[in-house]
Amino acid sequence: MATVLDRIVASKREEIAAARRRRDLQSLKESILGSLPVRDFLGALRGHEAIRLIAEVKKASPSKGMIRPQFDPVHIATQYELGGAAAISVLTDEPFFQGRLDYLTTIRNAVSIPVLRKDFILDEYQVYEARVAGADAVLLIAECLEGSQLDDLYSLIRSLGMTPLIELYEPKHLQRVLDTGTKLVGVNNRDLHTFAVDLEHVIRLRREMPNDVSVVAESGIFFAADVKKLQDAKIDAMLVGESLMRQQDVRQAVVNLLTFEI
Repeated sequence: MATVLDRIVASKREEIAAARRRRDLQSLKESILGSLPVRDFLGALRGHEAIRLIAEVKKASPSKGMIRPQFDPVHIATQYELGGAAAISVLTDEPFFQGRLDYLTTIRNAVSIPVLRKDFILDEYQVYEARVAGADAVLLIAECLEGSQLDDLYSLIRSLGMTPLIELYEPKHLQRVLDTGTKLVGVNNRDLHTFAVDLEHVIRLRREMPNDVSVVAESGIFFAADVKKLQDAKIDAMLVGESLMRQQDVRQAVVNLLTFEI
């Protein structure tokens, strides 16, 4: 039986093929010349005393359905920044998360902090799309990328000046993620096949990584007590979406999440 992740990947391959028919790769590459300078996503997350927040702009998800019906992506992102977020994550997948690449561009023009393209990246075309759209960083999911795909896309992202954030869930992928040379690893606490969440997952995997690798906790973060637990475990940053997006005042939600005893 196909999992949710399997269905997303299959849909994404069709989406990429359609995008290539609308605009060829060479034309996309040429558009990079007019793109905005890249902001330092990695620098925004590492070397700080307190854990840093990547606040996510997300309208819906396959597991929770509609999260925020009244959705103004630019307003949400600017309020995140005012609340103290270090970076913004933008869901750009449309069929499953009701995102759009256009949201990333408009948000990038409205904030002064780095912006991450969060999507299911399978092809170089999407990396060039991200750069043209104004992304400062691009998410790669180890579970979606086989063979040399992870290394190739990691290298391409870096060659375009952006930061790769490599995410994994299954511990068996950790060594090949580290073998890319990355200094930024995201650990998804949500099993992408069952969507069950365990906040301790990132804490366990943090112990298996070198100290010079910065770690981002993803999923299952709702309260200041969760943030305190992650900080105590030497987690550098956290990516939080749903718990912020469900609050009417997202600026105050960021402030509340970041208010804890160091």
